[in-house]
Amino acid sequence: MNPRRLTPSMSLLVAFEAAARHCSFTKAAEELALTQSAVSRQVQALEAQLEIELFRREGRKIELTAAGAVYQHELAAALGRIRSATLQTISYKNDGGPLNLAVLPTLGSKWLLPRMHEFYAKHPQILVHIHSRIIREDVQSATHDMTAIICAGSGAWPGYISHKLLTERLVVVASPAALPDYPGLSPADVAEHALLNVVSRPSAWSDWFDQHNVDHANLRAGPSFELTAHLIQAVTAGIGLGLVPEILVQDELKNGDLVALFEPMESGRDYYLVYANRYQNLPSLKAFSAWLLSLPFQTEKN
Repeated sequence: MNPRRLTPSMSLLVAFEAAARHCSFTKAAEELALTQSAVSRQVQALEAQLEIELFRREGRKIELTAAGAVYQHELAAALGRIRSATLQTISYKNDGGPLNLAVLPTLGSKWLLPRMHEFYAKHPQILVHIHSRIIREDVQSATHDMTAIICAGSGAWPGYISHKLLTERLVVVASPAALPDYPGLSPADVAEHALLNVVSRPSAWSDWFDQHNVDHANLRAGPSFELTAHLIQAVTAGIGLGLVPEILVQDELKNGDLVALFEPMESGRDYYLVYANRYQNLPSLKAFSAWLLSLPFQTEKN
């Protein structure tokens, strides 16, 4: 097949996508600053090139055919990526531009977002669009539409640059209102309480029991949660004990909503800022990375 047939000109594609989105040549023409007849001719030229009808025309009314609807769906995503890539390229001109960042939900809401005003004070021209995602070790999947991600893992991701932010430490927390005798609690006593966990950490409590030489047979499993933020709320409400990253409960420990029962335990994971090699010289990312790495990541002592 002729390659030209498979790669229509951008003007034809843009005219079709706008007309398909509005189901109107007139509205597409207004959006593109063209005449209605010009848009209609471009769509007809595209149909002739593809040798398939994309619209059904009934008088002045148009409607997508089945083929046209599928084509518009795929094309809209492709044009979106092209526009995003163009916007990122333009950002080199003034060291600004947008940055799409995926971050673990609780880390984003409880640690990153409260500090973002400091970044904007230094870089008001850069917009950071923050997306909450539960990110596993599959960094490629997590970053396919992101400039960078903040995740927990090993840091060994070929093809990606990773900056270690901090070593994760897990701490047992409880509500002092629900557990007034917490000062005298021993590791063995923990097994007598409902132990809440996050579904992505099924072995966290087992690892903690191993470290404190407590028999697993005494482990009393409590409810599971997808988000650490929900687990923290459940512990605060007195539902049970939680084993959570220390950095995520600093506010609760400081204001007395929660208490830490024992010394923190390293989880074996670290938090990283991660991005693909191709983005390493993007001005907005360089500015964000430098700011993020300048922050004091050590948790505060209570």
